Amino acid sequence: MKIAISGKGGVGKTTITSTLAYILSRDHEVYIIDADSDMNLATSLGIKNDVIPIAKMKDLIKERTGADPDQSFGEVFKMNPKIKDLPEKLSIDVKGNGTLKLMVMGTVEKGGEGCICPASVMLKAIMRNIVVKKEEIVILDMEAGIEHFGRKTAESVDTMIIIVEPGLKSIETAGRIKKLGKDIGIVNIIAILNKCFSKEDKEFIEEELKKMNINLIGIIPFDNNVMKSDIEGKPLINYIDSPALKSIEKIAKTIEKELS
Repeated sequence: MKIAISGKGGVGKTTITSTLAYILSRDHEVYIIDADSDMNLATSLGIKNDVIPIAKMKDLIKERTGADPDQSFGEVFKMNPKIKDLPEKLSIDVKGNGTLKLMVMGTVEKGGEGCICPASVMLKAIMRNIVVKKEEIVILDMEAGIEHFGRKTAESVDTMIIIVEPGLKSIETAGRIKKLGKDIGIVNIIAILNKCFSKEDKEFIEEELKKMNINLIGIIPFDNNVMKSDIEGKPLINYIDSPALKSIEKIAKTIEKELS
């Protein structure tokens, strides 16, 4: 199963992504890909060391594409670089109760949206290889945009999960994400409500999502343990009494049913 997780900034997407990955890795091999420009997934997984994103590996990009990423304007470079070996070489083994590997993609900081440059070509090639070729569960932590996706990559994504929180801005972002996902061929688009305070929150979000034909598969309550885990730099799975954790475990079971 290949899952892309997206949502407006600040909705708790990275915490949910990392916690889902930890839970699913208890019984499955899981690749988790940080494709968000903020690149906070390693921290959310409890990794203390600095992680260099692939987009910053200039020597490697030059070696595989044939062009210097800093001086590539007007240069000819390989549009299909050799990357088959890179997912294993560049992934980080995450400590836990199962097999969990992390890759941090990073973003291309110049050239504008949709730029065709050595770094962006290589990032998309690696993403495509992992999503299309790997048989493990792959979870992609995306931002509201989907710049790393090409159509072939998107066609292999089984599900896009949009994280929403109570509020119209989050709902508006969900609508934009759904359109972007549909435009590139992602068929199954669902949502998780995070930071839910009340029954009224739930009813409001359900009604708004229903208008957009987006199914709500899980609700996560507001939980101070999430803030505590962030302050202490520990994964949420360390807080065994966390109501948010228990809700994410239920969501993981829903996802596992799709695998059986």
